[in-house]
Amino acid sequence: MASGDGIQIPSRLPLLLTHEGVLLPGSTVRLSLDSPRNMQLVSRRLLKGTSLKSTIIGVIPNTRDPEHDTDGLPPLHRIGTAGIAVQVVGSNWPKPHYTLLITGLCRFRVSVLLKERPFVLAEVEQLDKLEQYTSASSSSVEGDLGELSQKFYQAAVQLLGMLDMSVPAVAKFRRLLDSLPRETLPDVVASMIRTSNKEKLQVLDAISLEERFQKVLPMLTRQIEGLQLLQKSRKLSPDHEKRVLTGRRGGVFPGRQFNLDEEDEDEDGDDTAALERKIHGSNMPEAALRVCLKELKRLKKMPQSMPEFALTRNYLDLMVELPWNQSTKDCLDISAARTQLDNDHYAMDKLKRRVLEYLAVRQLKTSLKGPILCFVGPPGVGKTSVGRSIARTLGREFHRIALGGVCDQSDIRGHRRTYVGSMPGRIINGLKTVGVRNPVFLLDEVDKLGKSLQGDPAAALLEVLDPEQNHSFTDHYLNVAFDLSQVLFIATANTTGTIPPALLDRMEVLQVPGYTQEEKVEIAHRHLIPNQLEQHGLTPQQLLIPHDSTKDIVSRYTREAGVRSLERKIGAVCRAVAVRVAEAQKVPETPRSESSPPQDDKAAPPEMPIVIDHVALKDILGPPLFEMEVSERLTLPGVVLGLAWTPLGGEIMFVEASRTEGEGQLTLTGQLGDVMKESAHLAISWLRANARTYRLTNMVGGSDPLEGTDIHLHFPAGAVTKDGPSAGVTIVTCLASLFSGRLVRSDVAMTGEITLRGLVLPVGGIKDKVLAAHRAGVKRVILPKRNEKDLEELPANVRSDLDFVLTGNLEEVLNASFDGGFPGTSGRRSDPQLSSKL
Repeated sequence: MASGDGIQIPSRLPLLLTHEGVLLPGSTVRLSLDSPRNMQLVSRRLLKGTSLKSTIIGVIPNTRDPEHDTDGLPPLHRIGTAGIAVQVVGSNWPKPHYTLLITGLCRFRVSVLLKERPFVLAEVEQLDKLEQYTSASSSSVEGDLGELSQKFYQAAVQLLGMLDMSVPAVAKFRRLLDSLPRETLPDVVASMIRTSNKEKLQVLDAISLEERFQKVLPMLTRQIEGLQLLQKSRKLSPDHEKRVLTGRRGGVFPGRQFNLDEEDEDEDGDDTAALERKIHGSNMPEAALRVCLKELKRLKKMPQSMPEFALTRNYLDLMVELPWNQSTKDCLDISAARTQLDNDHYAMDKLKRRVLEYLAVRQLKTSLKGPILCFVGPPGVGKTSVGRSIARTLGREFHRIALGGVCDQSDIRGHRRTYVGSMPGRIINGLKTVGVRNPVFLLDEVDKLGKSLQGDPAAALLEVLDPEQNHSFTDHYLNVAFDLSQVLFIATANTTGTIPPALLDRMEVLQVPGYTQEEKVEIAHRHLIPNQLEQHGLTPQQLLIPHDSTKDIVSRYTREAGVRSLERKIGAVCRAVAVRVAEAQKVPETPRSESSPPQDDKAAPPEMPIVIDHVALKDILGPPLFEMEVSERLTLPGVVLGLAWTPLGGEIMFVEASRTEGEGQLTLTGQLGDVMKESAHLAISWLRANARTYRLTNMVGGSDPLEGTDIHLHFPAGAVTKDGPSAGVTIVTCLASLFSGRLVRSDVAMTGEITLRGLVLPVGGIKDKVLAAHRAGVKRVILPKRNEKDLEELPANVRSDLDFVLTGNLEEVLNASFDGGFPGTSGRRSDPQLSSKL
């Protein structure tokens, strides 16, 4: 490469055809190569070469290599840049390509094209001296050219003075300006400042040094004037000025800087400065601020090409967006809150009272931790909607988190940032969404949380729902404490049986029972019917549903604790009426000839409003699904009506018994649990022990009811699993009816647990059970005496409609179950009370 005239490049060079940009002598660029000729050049020349000469190639700008080898070679630009390959990286995604890092050495002119395949090879003529880029001493530039170079140097120094020297690219620019000869400055400066491809081509084509200075000096002056104009219009931070050396995104080299320094070349100073201002203006606690500033410092030193750059930037964006101190002001007007709650929901007095109590305490004490409530009740009673109403009453933001089926604790606590695709948990995400630190969070279906190998989300909720801990809740993604004490958490559940005891202990449980028939009718006319009319495009002047018809829908077409089925039935009525109204709409009349006979007016407009009576209900909804009268099923001895509790509300349950000749075996059917089976054995044992007292006999008249007799107890429906102790009194009454041959009263329902001594113990779910009995038309309900306190929760109309018999032992149960009492119970002397001698 050395000769008498100085350092020379090879006379034959392989040519790299590129259209991405322009490589100038003294600059370093990164090129992506995927065309056939360029790929062959890299694989055959650069990767297989063993000498320094093999790493020198020619770069022809503004020339696109054809996609296929069969295509002819396009016209080549006459001037190119010889460069040395610094780095080659290959990749197969998304398609095979090479990434080449190359540094420009000098200009050359293509003399003769030697071959086109497998890559372009040409004989070239060197136009620049390589010594000017390798020698540290400045060459002598005299005369007019000397003045021009001095003017250019002063302009470059002026631009450098307007930039921030702490930026690595600016510091590198300063070192190059001091060390390189003056004649190399046009190429170096043109490659670093923001210029277009066309301007760079003009610089490349300038063979003489004077022409080169004249081409680049206006570009440098334009850059200085633009920066001065920006400084006059607004105060520029140093980070704004860094952008002068940043290449256009999506321009010549998408996503890259066009300068000599490959480190920190993608740093966007403007965004970083804005992010730093947001961090200082977010009013976050001192611990969180320290973490953010530490991460920001790492971000500034990190090139955007690193995968961790996006993770850190997303983390800082989340920290800035979290509402560390933003909150809404509570509406503390108790009378207005009471009116709002009454307008939104009918009944639910206990829930409304609890919200008003919270508002009253907030008036007296401003710094009050948010309560953690749990609404437990059957589906369709309005647990979720009342949570939304509470948020509206308080004037707070509302956010719902569905927990049904969640089986990963990371959904609550978030993922650690070491994982790919990590994100914060639902609590922190919800706070980011609402933008305030005191919203109302509804944790829906908290009783349906799952558990898996990824952890137990119910255990993760322990910290969230503990008032003594949630002031410093730590999400795995944030890794800093966040205060949740001002959040009003409301959880909903259908049953507390599946909620872990530790989690249940942290919540204030409020039972939301099912509605009575009168409450459903009122809810239908206040909320459901107007809502359905609006959804179906009807008006009250077109459809009228009287109270009697609504009561028929409630009692004969639905049997539920909530009002979802009722709303669907009302929607069916509205759709049927909408058909009639749409058919009666005025349509354009078609001309009819005089000879055509008049047709019957089948689509005559109905009279408005359309009133829905019992006949219309049957036409629209079909035959009634439920019958209120249950007496026809109690026509034989051995059939009794019991009361059961389910997560869907209370239900009535028939217990049937029959006996046949046999060996004294007891058969139980109906998907019964162990507790229910034990209750049946308890009932048999007590009845056999008291058979003589109550005159109970077997099929042949013997005193032992089981002697020579097999007993079969069945609990319809057979496909529904049943368990619990509250069927004890029902089983005793059923078997007593069977053994005595007497019918149980058809209007009696009962519930209660029994002991072997014949005592009746209290059970749960009394309100739901009594409401189920009231819906079924029962007149008398037999309850344990110790459940008397639960009757206070019942509506007044239910208490007045039903006859409650409170019993302490099975003798009282049997007396109340049969007309005229039960044989053997009257006149029976009580057992003498024995006093202890201890």
